[in-house]
Parts: sequence; C-alpha cells; structure tokens
Amino acid sequence: SAELCLLPALTGLLQPLPGPGGPGPAEVGLGALPAELRAAVRALVGDLDALFTALGLREESFAVGALSRVIAAELASYAPARNRRRMATNKASVVFVDRTLDLAGAVGHHGDSLAEKILSVLPKLPGHKTDVMVNMVELTALQTTDETCSIIAPGCLAQPNDPAAKALWESFMNLKQKEAVMEARRHLVEAASRENLPIKMSMGEVTAEQLSSYIQLFKNNLKALENHCGLLQLVLATVQTLKHPQTSKWDNFLAFERLLLQTIGESEMPSVLNQLLPMIKSYNKRTKDDYTCEDFLILLVYMYSVVGEIKSGKELDAAEEEVKKALVKAICDEPEPSPVLRKIT
Repeated sequence: SAELCLLPALTGLLQPLPGPGGPGPAEVGLGALPAELRAAVRALVGDLDALFTALGLREESFAVGALSRVIAAELASYAPARNRRRMATNKASVVFVDRTLDLAGAVGHHGDSLAEKILSVLPKLPGHKTDVMVNMVELTALQTTDETCSIIAPGCLAQPNDPAAKALWESFMNLKQKEAVMEARRHLVEAASRENLPIKMSMGEVTAEQLSSYIQLFKNNLKALENHCGLLQLVLATVQTLKHPQTSKWDNFLAFERLLLQTIGESEMPSVLNQLLPMIKSYNKRTKDDYTCEDFLILLVYMYSVVGEIKSGKELDAAEEEVKKALVKAICDEPEPSPVLRKIT
C-alpha cells in the first residue's frame, strides 16, 4: 500500500469558499464554487485520475478541510476513476489537506536549509516547477555583467547521473546551512584532487568567494569539467544563492518570525501591527534591505496564521486601518507592480 498527501492549494486552488449567507463548510459541494474554481477542481481530478491510472492505484480518499472534501468527493464520483478502481491491483490511502489550514507553513521561512534557500531565490528553470536555473557563465571565458545572460545554457539541480552531486544535494536538504556549504567545499576539494588541480585546502568558515576560487580551477580543464559537471552546477547554485540579495532578506524574515512567536503571547495584535507600520515604505523610499509590498503580505499572512483567535475592538480596528492605508499607498506607488500585486488589485 502507499500513502500520498496532496495539498490542493499548491495547485493554484487557494481560493476563498462562500462566506456568510452561503452554505457552511460542511455543506459545500462543487456546485457552490465559482465557475473558474469548479473548472480547476475538475482539471485537478482528471490529472489525479491519470496519475493513479499510471501507478495502477485503487485509492481510499481522506480529506482535511472544506476544499479538500470537495475534491475528494469529486474524485470518488468521477466515472473514469470508478472504472479504474475496479481494475487496479495496488491499494493507496490518499490524504487531501487544505493548505489554508496551515498558511503559516506555506509562507514561513523555516529553519536553516540551504536547499530551501536555493529553490526560493534562484530563477525557475523554464518548463519546470521544482528546478532552478544555475548561471554557468563563470565556467566560461565569456565576459559579461548581464546576470540574465542567455548565451550559455543554464545548469540545474537535478543530477541523476552524478553520485557526488546527488550526495551533495542530500546534504543541502538534511544539514544546516553552515554544514552544507562545508560539504560543498569538501566535495569540490576531493574532485579537484582527483583531477590533480592545484587546490589549496583552507580551514574555517566557507565563503562564496572561496567556493568561486575553487570552481575557477576547473575552468580551463575540459576533462575535469566533463567529469564533475553535475557537482559544479550544485556548487555554483550555492555560490549564487549565498551572494543573492534575497538571502539576507530571508534571514531577516526568519528573525522577525522568531521574534513574533516569542512576543505574540505577551503583546496584543494592535501593538504588533503598530511595530510593523513604520516598516511599510513606498517604492521611492525603500532600500534593497527594506520589505516590498509582497513581503508585507507574506508577513501579515504569517502573523494572522500564528496568532490564533484575535480579540476584536476599537484598538485593533484602528491599528488595522493604519496598516491598510500604508499598504494601499505602497501598492499604488509601485511603478511596475508584480504579477501577484496585479492579480490582487
């Protein structure tokens, strides 16, 4: 038997269900959803059925949350799925979970994982959802300051044919960042030693500049490049992540979230919102270290998710109104709103 956990919100179904006056969460069926969301649910059910057909599964579905119940019910009554379940030989338990029940999990900056940072800050590999583009220009003789240089094909994280790269990626996922970058250095030194490259092992903290200097040793040795191409792509991803401006902001997010968790029990929500207010700055007043409008939306979602029940009152209403005004002004002042902001407005 197998267990699959599916988070509908990750498929773009993060939508509000009918509010007051509409059916309660327990009664919501597919017919109660907006037309666009109905189409998305049906498409997801069709895709899930195709996946389970390929795996030869006869599933038993469980649901946590209102939207998950709708999807599970639709899959249960889907005609092709009923036929498949009669024929399939492998059993599976499928658990659908509304990600809206844990928005703090979706928007939080958790722990100290290098893999999570790499996946968050580097641009997505075209046509892929779970891999990133690694800039390979550093391994060439091409001289360019253009970070989006498209002359050289990008590298990526998936290196199934390179045992050293696979082992390093496991380290990125399972170790703390400091230990993970030390593993990157160790793998690089071992690879250079095998190729008889003139590498000088240095102790102490690993820096992006140090890793870059090691990578340069492979640059003019085509055989060494070919032998260790997968490993070099992962180390380049590490270097580009460590140098990325978003990485320092990530650490700021993490510090804010930890501070919030410590103080939210003692402070009322209005005082937390009042502390946040001066940090909301319009485009022309922001520096690269300041939070953007999207950053604030993420912070607000996190705050309201971890705080639990909020005592309403005049003080909270006033604090929320000030934050709304500041955020609306900041959004209106954006010269080129991002796709997310355009969708919201």
